[in-house]
Amino acid sequence: MGEIMTYDVIIVGAGSAGCPLAARLSENGTRKVLLIEAGPHYRRVEDYPEELLQATSAVSSTPGHPNNWSFIGQVSSKVAYPVPRGKVVGGSSALNATVFCRGTPEDFDGWAAAGNDAWSYEKVLPYFRKIEADRDFTNQYHGNLGPIPVRRVPREDLAPDQQAFLTACLDMGYPEDPDKNSPDSDGVGILPMNNVDGLRVNVAMAYLEPVRNRANLTIESNMFVRRVVFDGQKAVGVEVEQAGETRLISGSEVILSAGAIKSPHLLMLSGIGPAAELRANGIEIIHDSAGVGKNLMDHPTVVVPYSLTKKWADKPNLQQVQVSLQYTATGSPIRHDVEINPCCINPFGSSASGMGSFGGGIAAFLKRPLATLAGLRGVSIKRLVTQLLQRDDLLVICSLQQPEGRGSLTLKSSDPHQQPELRYNYFENSFDRQRMREAVRLTAKLLDHKALKSLGASMKAPTRPVLENDDALDEWLLGNVFTAVHTAGTCKMGLASDESAVVDQYGRVHGVSGLRVVDCSIQPTSVRRPANATAIMIGEYAPDLIGAADPSL
Repeated sequence: MGEIMTYDVIIVGAGSAGCPLAARLSENGTRKVLLIEAGPHYRRVEDYPEELLQATSAVSSTPGHPNNWSFIGQVSSKVAYPVPRGKVVGGSSALNATVFCRGTPEDFDGWAAAGNDAWSYEKVLPYFRKIEADRDFTNQYHGNLGPIPVRRVPREDLAPDQQAFLTACLDMGYPEDPDKNSPDSDGVGILPMNNVDGLRVNVAMAYLEPVRNRANLTIESNMFVRRVVFDGQKAVGVEVEQAGETRLISGSEVILSAGAIKSPHLLMLSGIGPAAELRANGIEIIHDSAGVGKNLMDHPTVVVPYSLTKKWADKPNLQQVQVSLQYTATGSPIRHDVEINPCCINPFGSSASGMGSFGGGIAAFLKRPLATLAGLRGVSIKRLVTQLLQRDDLLVICSLQQPEGRGSLTLKSSDPHQQPELRYNYFENSFDRQRMREAVRLTAKLLDHKALKSLGASMKAPTRPVLENDDALDEWLLGNVFTAVHTAGTCKMGLASDESAVVDQYGRVHGVSGLRVVDCSIQPTSVRRPANATAIMIGEYAPDLIGAADPSL
């Protein structure tokens, strides 16, 4: 195993946090930065596969796609489901639906109150502003000169189902919300998106393209990191595979920005994690850290399918989701803990407005059937086929934004190519079930509103008897839940006195030196919005935090 040159900073993972982190750290021309990504690096927009460019395409999220890690999660006691994550320079920002919503102020103030005072809303707001080139708002809450374009579909261009949903919500008394990224955001409104004319603007385009020729920034793609290497309790580099060769890359500082699944996985493979779990897999213990892989959070999600008798003509770049309702569940102390979105396109990439047939999901399967089937290991094929056969339906997506329940990520093997076990434990908590029942019943009322009835709306599931019975509806939820793929919390930040905390608020891994985690895994609690804007903010903010904690870096 040969050794190659030493870097000042090695960043593992070129995703939503890793790309801005690398761009900002390499602004210091004397600091040698290495950014490592397991997937490919498309250096020009024209080099990307079409499905990565199209903001309306979900094809790259199909299991077995070469730019998808194709994880599988046990989301409930009844359901295993695909968990797509980006395997490409740009990470999951190259696969996602381009919704660009921040967390609520209470999310970040809650992090601060838990011993992470650098992460209050007041302190993170400047970094959200730094990210944005907002095309619609110019005020103290928005940036207009950042690398990420942010825009909203004009109201007159909303798809008919989206406009009808907006009208129904307003008529039912929910306030109109013109700016989902305002600290006072409340009610129903048009979502901010990071796409331009249908082009998904990922973080590689926004952050790396302008700086990739810096002499002190090296980007290694198609390089698989096996583990972090230690000298005693100090991280001194990473062991990698590339082009059939295994070697060591040395670094003064290693930063894991591989996401809330791969970052804890790498920690455990490297000897940092629950001691009993590491021993059971024959891994030498560097530091017994009980919280690694625990506190797994995401947004439990179900879809309510419905059909329309009135279709509409195709529109270029029709966005899957354009409108969103945030509200507080009855009796909940958590503001905006539920989100409901009408969706124009089903999760497998097929058109749901009568604008096509089987769509992206079937096309992806036909293109690479063996890879797709391999990526669906443990998943109910019957259930997926049923969903694909609903291709002419529209969907209303109901998501619980801050669940009480927690999941876990555990090792299956010391083999770094063996995926970890993901258990989300959705709806094991009674309060979570209560809030989601209410969301599905509210969706039924919205679909029964005259604005949607005028389009011929007809809800297809759950049936009326199921909808009206708590126990039956709970069973339906357990059998139909999936994940919003906003995974967080598996390397929770907190004080050293908190045995469940994995890192401090500067990203430094407790119990060792020379190693940090900078991505959504450090969140103590999930944000009440889609994850991508917060992930990018973490990558933007971390260089200043790193400098404050250790001026030598």
